[in-house]
Amino acid sequence: MTRILMNSGDVKGAWAIIPTPAKDNASDWRATNTVDLDETARVVNGLIDAGINGILSMGTLGEAATMTHDEKLDFMKALVDAAAGRVPIFVGTTCINTRDTIALTQQALELGADGTMLGIPMWCAPSLDVAVQFYKDVAEAVPEMNIAIYANPEAFKFDFPRSFWAQVAEIPQVVTAKYIGVGNLLADLSAIRGRIKLLPIDFDYYAAARMDDSIDAFWSSGVVCHPLVTTTLRDIVSKARATGDWSAARAFQARLGPTAAPLFPNGSFKEFSTYNIALEKGRMNAGGWMNAGPVRPPYHLCPEPFLEGARQSGRMWADLGKALEAEK
Repeated sequence: MTRILMNSGDVKGAWAIIPTPAKDNASDWRATNTVDLDETARVVNGLIDAGINGILSMGTLGEAATMTHDEKLDFMKALVDAAAGRVPIFVGTTCINTRDTIALTQQALELGADGTMLGIPMWCAPSLDVAVQFYKDVAEAVPEMNIAIYANPEAFKFDFPRSFWAQVAEIPQVVTAKYIGVGNLLADLSAIRGRIKLLPIDFDYYAAARMDDSIDAFWSSGVVCHPLVTTTLRDIVSKARATGDWSAARAFQARLGPTAAPLFPNGSFKEFSTYNIALEKGRMNAGGWMNAGPVRPPYHLCPEPFLEGARQSGRMWADLGKALEAEK
């Protein structure tokens, strides 16, 4: 039986981007089978119970670059089994070349994943035609797999220009994209012509939603510090759009925004990207809602002052969640 592809309209609300939970010894290069599968199942069930609309995984902070092939398959299966069809599960299948990416994407499809959060292979900085052809090839090879483009310019050495979006919008399997920033948002929305749902980060969601009515979904990694913060953001923006009164959403953004500042060393996205995994997992562990565990090598090294900033960010997010609980 042929599986029906999603479309951009199927992507709504709050999408969690989660880490790959690691066992205590995962920072040791000698370690094997480092995925904490019990914590994986607990987190998936907890997010679904909290009302999250979809789950993205195995990107940068998901440590797709540092897991073994068997670990990836084990994690994918744990995600799919725990979700049991209740929300879409997208898994990262980016490898260092097209053929391995296709093979892993096919395995993900066979395990029951709904889609792939797909970045560009990381070695040479890609040209525009290379980047577009990569997505065309994966879509042709695994036509039943939905694709979320992982548009991270630091990770993939590619700036994802408007011409890129115009071309990948012609690929039916590309239904959504993990998107960063709002500076080019309106131009990129014009290029995709409604065919791809762009997901801004939670910190940008209020601003992006006010810029264009098509922005009705976003991604959140902070969600695993306390899911109520993420679902509150979703619901308060939805209410604002329905009523035309944005005052409560604006006030909530003023509470959420400050939790981001300590996460970025010296206020730099580039410096954050150098230590992305350690900083995000430090934030998540400090939030206390989930045990993300240690970082797999070689990215387990990070300056302590940077880590402490990330922990502060996680505690601030968790404190906001507890305040929201108290206000209910």
